[in-house]
Amino acid sequence: MVVVACATVRTLEIKRQLDPHDLAAVAELLALAERADGHRAVDDHRWLDMAEGGRASHAGLVAWESGHDHPVGYTQVSRGRHSWALDMVIDPHHRYDARDIGPEMLRGAIALIAGEGGGHVHLWVYQPTGAHDEIAAQVGLRRGRDLLQMRRTLPVPVEGNQLDLRPFRPGHDEARWLEVNNRAFAWHPEQGGWDLETLTTHQHEPWFDAEGFLLHERDGRLAGFCWTKVHHDHEPPLGELYVVAVDPDFQGLGLGRALVLAGLDWLHRERGLTVAMLYVDAADARAVGLYDSLGFKVDHVDRAYVGDVPAAEPGQETAPTPTAEPTA
Repeated sequence: MVVVACATVRTLEIKRQLDPHDLAAVAELLALAERADGHRAVDDHRWLDMAEGGRASHAGLVAWESGHDHPVGYTQVSRGRHSWALDMVIDPHHRYDARDIGPEMLRGAIALIAGEGGGHVHLWVYQPTGAHDEIAAQVGLRRGRDLLQMRRTLPVPVEGNQLDLRPFRPGHDEARWLEVNNRAFAWHPEQGGWDLETLTTHQHEPWFDAEGFLLHERDGRLAGFCWTKVHHDHEPPLGELYVVAVDPDFQGLGLGRALVLAGLDWLHRERGLTVAMLYVDAADARAVGLYDSLGFKVDHVDRAYVGDVPAAEPGQETAPTPTAEPTA
């Protein structure tokens, strides 16, 4: 653990692993922010990596303030295949000081990245505001990718012939699913490059339901899938199309649309849900067009602020250099 003095009353702890006390404190902070904002501040995939014990490619930065027994902020640093991802949350009761707390945490994260060789950085912000633009600019990051959350009501009208589907079988389908997922998302910074450990971690989550993990086989091969997720903590509960993909060998057959419809039908018919949602990159015009044609409307926008962090030299202070966002 490294402790960095941020101001006269704040300290920033940089940890490779969160001990039970810190894990509970950060989890409560995330829950508090989610209740206030209506959305989760840290990506599920990346939080799982940290909560399950952390890895060399992950770190958590916990901001504490004197006079308080709870953290006032948390930033997670996660190294992906192509870039570093940053997720940041500030206690709703301390956001009057966000323009100080935010940059302090981000500068600590950027220094950590620089010390590990630097690289491209994404700071993910959910429902960004002008304050987020200002905080990002203070540490040299600029607006990059926008991620749309789209929603629609259920049920959906039935279209044409139904696909033959079966549920995912834990202990049997992992290898084939990983192959298709990684082929379909070879370009994707978060969903691509999964391994068995990543998938198994998700299978152990309380929300995992193999019955709603729908597989479509064709010619003896896994051709595509629709993985659903139910958010019971929303009112009304939300059904999410968590991951939908078609193996590249089977693209162009209309399977993507059919899998989306199958997932929506399952969420309504089997779980009684009346609202569905999904996330899609705003730059993915083909996918956005598909979802728009199926009645989805944008609920809100999440954003990545981007930049390049050079590798640190001994004793050097490092800030990111804004650069053009690479296309997928």
